[in-house]
Amino acid sequence: MADHHSHEHEGHADLKAMGEVHEHPTWKQYKWVALILTLITVAEVWAYYIPWFVASRAFVPLLLIMSAVKFAIVVMFYMHLKYDHKLFRALFTGPLIIAISTIIALLFLFSKLSVGAHA
Repeated sequence: MADHHSHEHEGHADLKAMGEVHEHPTWKQYKWVALILTLITVAEVWAYYIPWFVASRAFVPLLLIMSAVKFAIVVMFYMHLKYDHKLFRALFTGPLIIAISTIIALLFLFSKLSVGAHA
């Protein structure tokens, strides 16, 4: 019987080493995450109803930053990426960084082309 329990413990250690067993956020952490996500969403909607701010150049970048922060929070906590093995984090964040860099480069490229075309 004792041998059976030691086998279970060894199996649990192997799973933990592979990153398959991890701690989950507590209910209290989920409530804080939900509150933060709600506050960011309120700020996004509120910013949309300020006419001078919508007309400013900071409007779109600020909305993109707030959306990116919400995305990161959702991925880390609700998709449990924060608690996954480092390999899985790298496989997710590596291509994400490449995609974001490509989009930013294209935004700069086309904004320069459109400015040059009007000049």
